[in-house]
Amino acid sequence: MKEDFFNDALENNAVVVQPNEGETFTMNGISFTFKITSKVSNDQLGVYNIVLAPRAIGAKLHYHRFMDETFIVNKGILTIITGTDNTTHKVGPGTVIYAPRFTPHGFQNDTNEEVNITLMFNPSQKREGFFRGLNETLSDQPIDPEKYLKLYNKYDSFPVDTANMLPIRNK
Repeated sequence: MKEDFFNDALENNAVVVQPNEGETFTMNGISFTFKITSKVSNDQLGVYNIVLAPRAIGAKLHYHRFMDETFIVNKGILTIITGTDNTTHKVGPGTVIYAPRFTPHGFQNDTNEEVNITLMFNPSQKREGFFRGLNETLSDQPIDPEKYLKLYNKYDSFPVDTANMLPIRNK
């Protein structure tokens, strides 16, 4: 069959994920649900629902070299830390935060209420492996900083300060 250079080949590859669908797991007061995975998007996009329990830390200040990260706050007040000067933003539902490559950022819940966010990575860089590895790494007590950093680096995450990279509150 001769290749058609003039017409698009249309296919129905739509993916519909209902609110309570997707692989979910919980660790250290954080719940992750995979909505659009690297496998589904051919590694172009990862969409995840994250629920932060009261006072939970999502991530300390870090950056990515090869992917952009976008946050959409669905419920609660999220604290976003940006830049090397630790600029702090307390943002509520409907807020969108875009952290392009090489932009230091971190996030946490500083309130006594649950925070629900949608988190997107593009390209996704097989981000689900990071979350699964994070679940394993944070289950170890005490957390092994070397193992944590190795996981971080494998999945395009680089702490701004390796002495303050673990997602735990300093006393």
